[in-house]
Amino acid sequence: MKNIAVVLCLILILGTGMSAQVATISQIDGVYMVITEKYAPDKRTAILDLKFDLDMPRNILTVSGETTVPAALEDMKKMLYNYTINDIVERLPSKSLKGYEYGVVTLSVANIRSKPSHPAELVTQALMGTPVTILKEDDDNWFLVQNPEGYIGWVDDAGVQSFTKKEMEGWYRADKVIFTDVYGFVYEDENAKGGTISDITAGGILQVKSTGKNGYKVTLPDGREGFVSKKSASPLKKWIKGQNPDSNAIIKTAKKFLGVPYLWGGTSPKGMDCSGFTKTVYFLNGIMLARDASQQCLYGEEVDVSKGYDNLKRGDLLFFGPKPEEGKKQRITHVGIYMGNKEFIHAAGMVGINSFDSASPIFSAYRTGMLVSARRILTKVDSPGIKKISVSDYIK
Repeated sequence: MKNIAVVLCLILILGTGMSAQVATISQIDGVYMVITEKYAPDKRTAILDLKFDLDMPRNILTVSGETTVPAALEDMKKMLYNYTINDIVERLPSKSLKGYEYGVVTLSVANIRSKPSHPAELVTQALMGTPVTILKEDDDNWFLVQNPEGYIGWVDDAGVQSFTKKEMEGWYRADKVIFTDVYGFVYEDENAKGGTISDITAGGILQVKSTGKNGYKVTLPDGREGFVSKKSASPLKKWIKGQNPDSNAIIKTAKKFLGVPYLWGGTSPKGMDCSGFTKTVYFLNGIMLARDASQQCLYGEEVDVSKGYDNLKRGDLLFFGPKPEEGKKQRITHVGIYMGNKEFIHAAGMVGINSFDSASPIFSAYRTGMLVSARRILTKVDSPGIKKISVSDYIK
């Protein structure tokens, strides 16, 4: 109702051509609200951070701040046609980067945080070889980045190697391998008898410099060189062509992470939250999902669970949340993967298996009472929110 009132107010003010002197900052804020809901409703994936300074006598509205959605500014200017707009908004990526607005994750797992500080909340992670867009850099060598799923956060410069457009194109063209073991190392020598260059987790991507009898000589994004075993990695192009996952493949991958500890913001075998777990399982089967449970529940084929579990199939995503207070929307706070036979696998404390069956020794009354909805992913690959890696920014 609040948004409807804002829109009606805007129609009354702007549609009648009322003079700019009468319009107030609160009315300008109303336009800002409408534009934000249209172009940047989710702050996790878009930035529209604006400030307004109205010079009433001269009818000049100065707009400052920053955004990743320049189209929002043009739309806003049309709505505020009564003003002379002084637009000093910075379009991200920032020009101060001087072209180094491309990056590739160079740690096994890069921590992406809500603020440019190590004590700040961990919002997500990115695996080695993940391409990112660098939006800006702060004075303490932290980068604000956006990953291929659209998620935005801060990572210190040790986690990302910055590139120019030309250098990034070289990264995309180069032959690469993807690490397929759950966890391992990049070694100094092909026989893995020397020291290590880096650790690496499932899904990590490396450039290939040459191929030996037992392993690949690889180059990390920051230029370090080492070796990974052929048993632990696969040529990326070959791996992608082989990805045609079914429900059995999804469950097999999910079980590889049993016992991995829960970590808020985690998306790797070092630690996972609930949606980081589902996202990683599908990623290792060649499919990109949205980052969070509240986003994942918007995509795929809806499965009716209102009368029980008979409509569910293995590999379906299950969404959980507390019963909403009267008049409030349903919140999604947890996600897992259905395994069949009323069992599901999810990250809660650690990755484990529970059941909806009250007679089962792994029955979870708590989760059973909070089941809200389910979505089938495998029937909707390449629909919104469910993208093959082969057509994503991972590959370009």
